[in-house]
Amino acid sequence: MQQLIECVPNFSEGVNLHIIKQITDEIEAIEGVRLLNVDPGKATNRTVVTFVGAPAQVIEAAFQAMKKAAELIDMSKHSGEHPRMGATDVCPLIPISGISMEETAAYARKLGKRVGEELNIPVYLYESAAIIPGRNNLSEIRAGEYEGFFKKIHQTEWKPDFGPVEMNPKAGASVIGARDFLIAFNVNLNTTSVRRANSIAFDVRERGRVKREGDSVTGKIVKDENGNQVCIPGSLKSVKAIGWFIEEYGVAQISMNLTNIRVTPVHSAFDEVCKKSEARGIRVTGSELVGLLPLSCLLDAGRYFLEKQQRSTGVSESELIKIAVKSMGLDELGPFEPEKRVIEYLLRDASEEKLVSMSLKAFADETSSESPAPGGGSISAYVGALGIALAGMVANLSSHKRGWDARWKEFSDVAENAEEFKKQLIRMVDEDTRAFNKIMDAFGLPNSSPEEKVSRKAAIQSATRYAIEVPFKVMQLSASSLDIIQHMAEQGNPNSVSDAGVGALCARTAVMGAWLNVKINCAGYEDVAYVEQTLTKCEEIVRSVNAHEAAILTIVHQKISSPS
Repeated sequence: MQQLIECVPNFSEGVNLHIIKQITDEIEAIEGVRLLNVDPGKATNRTVVTFVGAPAQVIEAAFQAMKKAAELIDMSKHSGEHPRMGATDVCPLIPISGISMEETAAYARKLGKRVGEELNIPVYLYESAAIIPGRNNLSEIRAGEYEGFFKKIHQTEWKPDFGPVEMNPKAGASVIGARDFLIAFNVNLNTTSVRRANSIAFDVRERGRVKREGDSVTGKIVKDENGNQVCIPGSLKSVKAIGWFIEEYGVAQISMNLTNIRVTPVHSAFDEVCKKSEARGIRVTGSELVGLLPLSCLLDAGRYFLEKQQRSTGVSESELIKIAVKSMGLDELGPFEPEKRVIEYLLRDASEEKLVSMSLKAFADETSSESPAPGGGSISAYVGALGIALAGMVANLSSHKRGWDARWKEFSDVAENAEEFKKQLIRMVDEDTRAFNKIMDAFGLPNSSPEEKVSRKAAIQSATRYAIEVPFKVMQLSASSLDIIQHMAEQGNPNSVSDAGVGALCARTAVMGAWLNVKINCAGYEDVAYVEQTLTKCEEIVRSVNAHEAAILTIVHQKISSPS
């Protein structure tokens, strides 16, 4: 697996777009790095930038961006709502794939050392990259902010990890680290009171609020035997939060950092703020996500809010996202565009979904053109997807049927299973065409020298095997989908039993069509044992599917002839 890390530097400039562009240009200039998102905020005077790539390239891009920020941003003239201490205030590295947290932390230290030595900027390490005990927490490091660091930096316990023991008047100081995926999430309130917003923030954040004697506002702060302040914990784990007023929008917000979305996901944080706000006579009007987030956050939120309504969660990905956005008011302050905010969508290669992104007419036109692809394999996969989609439709209709409210979860689970089959078969539509193109590419390889002949033959055989495996997978998926289709024919909304029948016809068609593609590609594959084994499995699937389809159609015809 390719090593990928994400870098999310926060630069103390959110107004001058020309400065922001010069900084991000440095990132985009590094080959192998992909800039995913630039999210400036006027009120905070801060821009959150997100980019990904291989570790060495990401480190180089981060260094060049921090260098440019130090040249262009003058912290002595900076003001904004968000706590800050430097031109590049914080620069976390996040492991994405193929790399451990320990390895990522090592890269963070390497970056910190270079920034301190070459840019003459004091650097503090935090979270997993911290090398001094007690420096894990960003807010504790940043306490005092830019203005307070001219004195703080000379305190023994706050000597920088790298760089000079003098505050850089222009660039300030920077915090560099390695951490798990963090989501910056703001919840909007129908109040302008920062004090009341802070009260709600203290209610929910893990650290909670300082404990006081008697009066909770003016009472003496309670301390333990070591002289440390005693806190009353908040209700949400792995959450940091403060209240602030956003002049740009004219509302107060609860600004949260969700530091472990497995512990406290976005939807849980939103709902808890709603509860605590209501208890204080305040209403949540919407929310705001800063930067990027994994797709799973929105899908989990969509399912969560549908379940609260006792509605089926077996709906499309786009519908789940729509429910999440509307339920949390993510579009209150401006349009929420998933294709620009979801990491997986930004990393997605559009060429890999060429066919399934077409309209029905365009897909049919492309099929009938003189191009050999898409061919029967892609069509088979799509017919299979339509078959299980019909079963999912029956499940969703059954989940919402009047008088069947007690069974909504039963049908919701069925619809979710159907949706998973549909997604896998949809992927196979373009995958089959890619498999065909691999064969064509292999045949186009040089064929002059003995070495080239051997290499070309190996490439053709490898591509041919893949062209067998893809339609065989379509056969397996479509055959397995018949269990769900039969269940819906037997138990689903009787008014939609004919749809289950059509689904069975589609599933069998998909199996038979994919079988033809397996057979024709097996003719060009030289591993005789593999070919015989595969064709035997195919024949077993075909016999099973023919019987299964017949059984489903018998059920369908009986129900149509004898409606309940």
